[in-house]
Amino acid sequence: MRIRVVDAFTDRPFSGAPAGVVLLEAFPDDTWMQRVAAEVNHAETAFLHPAEDGWALRWFTPAVEVALCGHATLASAHVLRETGVEGPIRFSTRSGVLTASPGPDGTITLDFPTAQLSRLEAAPALANALQAKIETVHHTGPNTDDLLVEVADEKTVRSLVPDLRALVPLSRRGVIVTAAADPGAGYDFVSRFFGPAVGVDEDPVTGSAHTALTPFWAERLGRDVLTGYQASPRGGLVRVALHGERTHLSGHAVTVIDGELHA
Repeated sequence: MRIRVVDAFTDRPFSGAPAGVVLLEAFPDDTWMQRVAAEVNHAETAFLHPAEDGWALRWFTPAVEVALCGHATLASAHVLRETGVEGPIRFSTRSGVLTASPGPDGTITLDFPTAQLSRLEAAPALANALQAKIETVHHTGPNTDDLLVEVADEKTVRSLVPDLRALVPLSRRGVIVTAAADPGAGYDFVSRFFGPAVGVDEDPVTGSAHTALTPFWAERLGRDVLTGYQASPRGGLVRVALHGERTHLSGHAVTVIDGELHA
């Protein structure tokens, strides 16, 4: 059985967000998929098989299955395109039907549900765990179930050294920390994603988080087409466009490992 590792939201190996991708004839036992994801030990591993009118797709972190994942969907579409699948690709997932469309510039655009943001009070425990002053906090809704935390500036986002253990009980999936980009940065907003509750201390580039970041920053900046930079050590650019209840996420992907799974 073939397994690939693909770097997503980048056009260069060893940057962006790595994801495992396993093509199957049908989904096997959940325990097996979780063990493979733990062995791969990237933020997510995608498992997919042919289905009516497209592909069935599931995502696992090293610890749990998740309801939505952007970079592993981009990685899956990239692998399918490399194996000869043409045109828009439909994925049936726990978050509904998602599509991935190749562009003439080599990018792939994902069509995802837009997060429904709801304002929350900033709990002192959250500020203490992040070790930063919080401007606003929002919940991102059921698909991602994250906290979206706005801080003062890009420097604050980049310099965060959170207490990861203290973050675990504060969010079911993860905590997105964001700020407007510095002037002249070449992108519109910056973010980082911490998910120790699901076995991912810091995700390199989180496509699904951008379904919340997009409406958040579109409202503040007055534009529906934006570019976000996720400032993890690997880093990655996500080009986004808000279309009401849907958000488009675009980026490149690169296969870095193509091998055999003996299990």
